[in-house]
Amino acid sequence: MTTTKQKKTIDPLPTNAFMHEILELVSKQRSNAKKVEVLQKNDCLPLKSILIWNFDESVISLLPEGDVPYGNLKEDVTASGSLSDKIKTSSQQNNSIAEESLRAKKTSIRKESSKFYNFVKGGNDSLSSIRREVMFINILEGLHPEEAEILCLVKDKKLETKYKISKSNVEEAYPDINWGGRS
Repeated sequence: MTTTKQKKTIDPLPTNAFMHEILELVSKQRSNAKKVEVLQKNDCLPLKSILIWNFDESVISLLPEGDVPYGNLKEDVTASGSLSDKIKTSSQQNNSIAEESLRAKKTSIRKESSKFYNFVKGGNDSLSSIRREVMFINILEGLHPEEAEILCLVKDKKLETKYKISKSNVEEAYPDINWGGRS
């Protein structure tokens, strides 16, 4: 009896998937080739924007490093703790109806990515630091919690602390990205 290895297919994501869904799927892949395949299948400008912001050393964030104080009062009262704690709490209540409800009420990185130039050197340098930080917090408050966490990681160039993705994965998936010379 001979056994044949079946080629494992990658689960398809919904159209216009959240960035955290794409990055989680990339993280689940064991091989570099599969990670690249997921990135290529989900190619979009907002994804490339956050990956460039995170991995390109010439992109300099104009936001303060570290935790970002944000959240609406109702969320703060019902679930104290860090953003990661809130995400863990909401994921423990893994209810597809609740997820769809949250999805409908929140915006996404896809919709907000056109504003990201305000947060990096050379984008909108005339913006005051207070105005820039308020804009960032306003965007975070409108995002799905896991999308907000991605932005907080990206601003500090720490995306790979949560997701198993490297610059070499991105370079291979998107050879059209020109690295460096951005600020």
